[in-house]
Order: sequence, then C-alpha cells, then structure tokens
Amino acid sequence: MKIQDATVLITGANRGIGKSFAEEALARGARKVYAAARDPRTVTTPGVEPVRLDITDPAAIAELAERLTDVDILVNNAGVALSTSIIDDDLETIRREMEVNYYGPLQVSRAFAPTLTAREGHLLIVNSALSWAVIPGTAPYAATKAASWMLANALRLELAPKVGVTSLHVGYVDTDMAAGVTGEKVPPAEVAREAFDGIEKGAMEVLVDGTSRQVKAALSLDPSALYGS
Repeated sequence: MKIQDATVLITGANRGIGKSFAEEALARGARKVYAAARDPRTVTTPGVEPVRLDITDPAAIAELAERLTDVDILVNNAGVALSTSIIDDDLETIRREMEVNYYGPLQVSRAFAPTLTAREGHLLIVNSALSWAVIPGTAPYAATKAASWMLANALRLELAPKVGVTSLHVGYVDTDMAAGVTGEKVPPAEVAREAFDGIEKGAMEVLVDGTSRQVKAALSLDPSALYGS
C-alpha cells in the first residue's frame, strides 16, 4: 500500500520513533497524518494533525475510531519499558507494561478494524528483537513484545484479505527509552523508512537491523544458543 495520498494514524507520535513515523509519512506524500498522544500539545511536528489518545482508555479509543473514519494506515507505535525483573519488580508495574504494550495495540486495532477493512488499509505494530529473546534487564518488556508479535500474526489472519498487517522488529533505537544503552543504536528515522518501505511492499515482517535478523534466525536453534551461558 502506498503512503502517498494515504491517511495515516500514528500512536505515540510526539517523540522518538513515533515522531519519525510522522515526518516520514509526510515526506512520502501522505494526504493526512494524525499524530496521537496522551497530551496532543506535546506533538510538535509541522504538518500533522495532533489528536488526543490514551491507548489504555477504551472510551477514548472508541471515540477516536468513531471520529477518524478516513484512516488507511494505522501505526501502533506507543509503548513503555517500566521494569527490569519478573521476580523483583512490582507486579502492578509489570501489569501496566502489558496493558500498554499488548492490550493497547489490541484495543486500538480492534476499534479501527472496521475502517481499515472498508478502506482495504494496512496495520503496523512496532515490536522488537526482544519479541524473540530475553536479555538481562528486559524480561517484562520482552514478554509484552512476544505477546505483541503473536497479536500481529493473529490480526493478519483475522483481517485478511482486506487488511495487510506488518510486524516491525529492531534492536535498540536511539530514543529516550534506550538512553541508558551504550551499544549500537539505530536512528529512529531509519526505522521509519524501513517500516514504510515494508508497508509499501506488503511485507508481513520488517527486520530493521542485524540484531533483529540474528535473533530471529536463532529461533530455529536449540534454546542453549541463546540462553546456554
């Protein structure tokens, strides 16, 4: 599906990857870009239409879906990383992480499914290389992204053939969420370019970097390849 002349809705579009999605959609000639955030005043990208959305609020999601009936492409980008351990961290914090990273995209996708189906549109979910593996300090987040990967696969089946679904995977991205990471990080603009290239090609999955490709390939090996040491 072409980005040019399409109407795009991006969740979590006020910063990081979401802001880059908005900029890339405009650069590719999108007719309209809805930039969703809990506080639309934080959306600063020229040329977009800021909209208020808390992806954990069912009433707010339903209201927005009822109002925005021209959406061709939905980018489920909003997410959080709040905890580091499934043993030591507060359970409510871990629940909150799952609420945002899994139930949020699920609820938004369900609400916009009728519009996307009617317009034969496309849906993208921003996942991670951590959908497929856990490294120390990422267990709760990785669990949410594993669930979100399966969500993308399930939506692809249930929305076919009218709606295409793409799952985006990448290692660390140079955003606030990965500010404490000292290793190699992918620029968010590159993530946005790869994602929209994938949508235009009808790709089921987009693996942005070497990290995501290596981890995905390791799924065919014995778990000791990932967790043996």
